[in-house]
Amino acid sequence: MKKYDTLTIGHISLDYNIDYLDNQIIEVGGAVIYSSAAAYAGGYNVGVVTKVAPEDKDRLNEFVIDKEDIFYIPSSASTSIRNKYHTPDKERRTCTCIGRADPFRIDDIPEVDCDVYHLAGLIYGDFDGELIKALAEKGKVAVDVQALLRHADKKTGAMYFEDWAEKKEILPYITYLKTDAAEAEILTGQPDRVVAAKMLHSWGAKEVVITHNTEVIAYDGEKLCACPIKARNLSGRSGRGDTTFAGYITERINQPMDKALLWATALVSNKMEKPGPYRGTRKDVEAYIKEFYPEFK
Repeated sequence: MKKYDTLTIGHISLDYNIDYLDNQIIEVGGAVIYSSAAAYAGGYNVGVVTKVAPEDKDRLNEFVIDKEDIFYIPSSASTSIRNKYHTPDKERRTCTCIGRADPFRIDDIPEVDCDVYHLAGLIYGDFDGELIKALAEKGKVAVDVQALLRHADKKTGAMYFEDWAEKKEILPYITYLKTDAAEAEILTGQPDRVVAAKMLHSWGAKEVVITHNTEVIAYDGEKLCACPIKARNLSGRSGRGDTTFAGYITERINQPMDKALLWATALVSNKMEKPGPYRGTRKDVEAYIKEFYPEFK
């Protein structure tokens, strides 16, 4: 039986990214690619479960991890998303779902020895509460809440956010929960990130990570940690939340919360300076911490 620190579960997406000047870049992305790359860069054993149509199987070449650790499942279709950005900093965008791969169910998960099952979905329906419950019986579960809030209209593909109806039932099964600031407000009604983190913990999530363009915070019911983003440019902004969360949950295997948060924030700051999934090494992140985060040493 294979041993993994994390098993990342999610769809690859062919993304049509259009900037505020209407320049278009077509690239293969998806939380599963950014997340697995970030975890792999830290020196961890990373496996991936993904679904894509057979004719799009070449998308698997975008993974940074070893091919033998990719559990590919043929799908009736592949996921594809159009992202139209409205501002230079890419903080505002309109998303349209062009295609959707089949959802993940417990029967899709391989029998492996795994510390953390990381659900890195893109759209509501990629996975459900039953899968979270089933995985919680196998190990720790990490969930990026995006795929529980972001819906796609069945007729037009227009993507929109709405609250997660099952949150209070399912949150107790989640060890690590990640949201961004806007998602945290949708879930809790609170614009204050600290208040939102405490509410999500009170509803059952054991550790809450909330990302923002200025900092990342983490809360475990006793301690609140915060660490600033220090990227020198935003050319590699895509995948920043995925990179942060994957870095955090892998580092938490052996490190306290504050050290894991420092690692994850330095990792994503370094990643944002170059487009695509992170391709650096552990030594690169350690050097970045030494240079840009001396106050945390």
